[in-house]
Amino acid sequence: MNKVQSIIENNFRKHFNKPINCIEKLKQSGSNRLYFRIRFDSGTVIATYNNDFQENEAFVYFQQFFYNQHLSVPQLYAYVPDEGIYFQEDLGDITLYEQLNEIKRNENDLLIKYGQVLHDLIQFQLSAQKGLDFSKCYPARTFDETTLRWDLNYFKYMFLRLSYASFHEQKLEDDFNKLIYDLLKADDNYFVYRDFQSRNIMLFNGKCYYIDFQGGRKGSIWYDVASLLYDAKAELTFEQREQFFQTYIQLLPKQIFQQLKTSYADEYYSYVLFRILQALGAYGYRGIYEQKEHFLKSIKPALNNLHYLSEQTHLSRSYPYLMKVVLAQQNNDFFNQYYYHKSHSNKLVLHINSFSYKNGYPPDNTVHAGGYVFDCRALPNPGKDDKLKYFTGKDNEIKQYMQQYAEVNSFLQNVFKIVDATIERYLERDFEYLSVSFGCTGGQHRSVYCAEQLANHVTEKYNIQVVLTHTNKDNWITS
Repeated sequence: MNKVQSIIENNFRKHFNKPINCIEKLKQSGSNRLYFRIRFDSGTVIATYNNDFQENEAFVYFQQFFYNQHLSVPQLYAYVPDEGIYFQEDLGDITLYEQLNEIKRNENDLLIKYGQVLHDLIQFQLSAQKGLDFSKCYPARTFDETTLRWDLNYFKYMFLRLSYASFHEQKLEDDFNKLIYDLLKADDNYFVYRDFQSRNIMLFNGKCYYIDFQGGRKGSIWYDVASLLYDAKAELTFEQREQFFQTYIQLLPKQIFQQLKTSYADEYYSYVLFRILQALGAYGYRGIYEQKEHFLKSIKPALNNLHYLSEQTHLSRSYPYLMKVVLAQQNNDFFNQYYYHKSHSNKLVLHINSFSYKNGYPPDNTVHAGGYVFDCRALPNPGKDDKLKYFTGKDNEIKQYMQQYAEVNSFLQNVFKIVDATIERYLERDFEYLSVSFGCTGGQHRSVYCAEQLANHVTEKYNIQVVLTHTNKDNWITS
């Protein structure tokens, strides 16, 4: 058991005085926080570990404030500041993002859902006028020139620089200055949630709940509605975005609507640009630098959004050089390696195997025998944990165990690169067969997990036949 999990279990027993049935590490998203689901006889709770203690203080303050305001946030059960741990209500695993494809099938359902979310957003924004203490914000209490420039520099260094984009430093800074000037003209007496998007909206018992607001601060109403409607992966149509923006305007209290400038649409679209630039910075850091796949997939939709906005709004007139640089990234050859083109072949078959070294290598009776064999025995072994040894690499418990280790992710990313390069070459040469095998001691946990991950990766990226075989399946010990 690792140190963090041990600390969490000890504190759970101390604060809840209940025995634990099991503890599962949940998949990380875009932060360094670690999440665990603790199961006990009468229910579940979510435990969070974060070694940024000041961020924890901000989160706990906001959580308690919003909960007392009857806003839809999870209940906080216990907070252990010295350990960087807090326990909160378990809202399940379903986010608005994960349900969007289903909701989109009925236009009326989509209107109702986004209408509810926009209504809730306004309640968060107006909490600034109900006693919220902005001195509790971290790392900054307001969107001012300094904090706006942080995000623009994040875009410049984490996206433009990492993708080897070409740009004139001073011309870019001139447009940055113009954008900051325009953003600061907006009324800033509202709570800015900061990351109000579909992945941070949980659907639980027929209701929307909101998480991940620890970066909140004082600022304009436009930032969060821009975050929601121009969330790249949500893939709303531009007509839907405009319709939902008008819904938002209509939902605003009358006194706030009357205070809006006649140019409020220009203010809004400047914030849309700013939010997309900030998101591109995150996609660069989390995707290009950290090689997290779902962030890489967001780059193209985000650039497509800016292309549309350049033609339909004031952005290209107001920030001509900045928009020129950003739009040029649509043709940046650097991104070709990240844009998935599903290469098709009626001939090529990829055979993926897991096996046990105890029983020897899997047989290969094809005409062109051979392929890659990867040894998984150096990876962390869940089979040594009594709570996990009866599961297999197909089970969520093993997946969660493996996903917590950076060395496992690094191993798989290297495998993906090798296999992808081979598939591309085989497609060019019209080959018919490729095999990839993963071995571990028992052929039940690590090799099975890695084989499953490669099969998912290849199926998503290529339109070829994949045959997955777990050769030691008949010998798995599951009870």
